[in-house]
Amino acid sequence: MSTQTIKVLIAGTLLIHGLGHFGALMAVAVNWTDRGTATGAWLPARSWLFPLLPAPAATMLASIFWILSLIGFVAAALSFWGILVPGEVWRQLAVASAIVSILGIALFIGIWPTFNTLAALGVNIAVLITQIWLYWPPQVMFGK
Repeated sequence: MSTQTIKVLIAGTLLIHGLGHFGALMAVAVNWTDRGTATGAWLPARSWLFPLLPAPAATMLASIFWILSLIGFVAAALSFWGILVPGEVWRQLAVASAIVSILGIALFIGIWPTFNTLAALGVNIAVLITQIWLYWPPQVMFGK
């Protein structure tokens, strides 16, 4: 696989995953404006760790996780390409965003469709493994 193809795949994955958090954010908002009723396979925000948390507070807390993850992954994608954000920080942004996303999923598990949850966890874990353990792609591959 060419270096250019790898660069497109990495930046694309980070960007799409970040934008996927916008979908989760909108699902939480729509369910809240629906007065807490379930919309399709998406359920109102509630946390197993804080079961007595009122719906508005749970929605706000879930929204914070998804906003931070969205901004972080989009910034990591832009940083990877050296657009608007220094290229040297993309790894740190991706790792921090993956951790925030995993924490949000863990706190609010069960309110999203299983596929969405597993896909998001898969990408988050892949980011952590490739960046913390494998440190891939190597810096020499893309010159940043």
